[in-house]
Amino acid sequence: MLVEAEELEGFFVSSGDGAPEVVFRRANSSDERPRQVEDAVLEIVNARRDTVGEYLVGRVIFGDFDPKRVAFRFFGDRCEFLEAAGIWRRWASEPPLRAGEWLRLPVGHHPAWLHVVQNSWFATGHGAVRYADAEVMTLNGASTVTKAGFYCALGEAANGPGGYFGANLDALADCLRSSPAGKRPARLLWNDFVSYEEALGTEFLGAITAVLEEFGVIVEAR
Repeated sequence: MLVEAEELEGFFVSSGDGAPEVVFRRANSSDERPRQVEDAVLEIVNARRDTVGEYLVGRVIFGDFDPKRVAFRFFGDRCEFLEAAGIWRRWASEPPLRAGEWLRLPVGHHPAWLHVVQNSWFATGHGAVRYADAEVMTLNGASTVTKAGFYCALGEAANGPGGYFGANLDALADCLRSSPAGKRPARLLWNDFVSYEEALGTEFLGAITAVLEEFGVIVEAR
């Protein structure tokens, strides 16, 4: 551990934005922290200090240590989902995630929620597979109006609240391909299909259906 802190400023930004430095607030620092490291990893941890997310930031040059403010420069990419900072705080809090929780966020936050889902899924040791045993998977949500929201709903249908099952067509195909026998759903009961179609378009839903059927999943639209 080089630095641990309660808040991080300047890492989660809108596309193309970002100050020259990133700042840790209310920080503790290792007594032997070097001025520069080449392969730093930023970890998001919960109250039990379990890692719930991570970013490879690479080369980092630290400024002077101050418990109120530790600035550093790094040479990797920032997270271009500004809303992810607040979502990570929820992700790391004590109450477990609830089904459909992301639907209570503004529509513009759905891509950030999906980003956090995907990052946390792999950072916590999960694979790109379905873990449930049930042959039938049910997809609900007439209020799903974005493609990111669709993948949030699909991840929950496959793997429960906070679950991941692809973030685009290629990733969905990878999840289906990688799911072992008995884990890949035999059927998808797709409730509110008309609402999805109106919001997301026939081309998108047709592509999703084609990928599912390619891997033997029978789609039942309701």
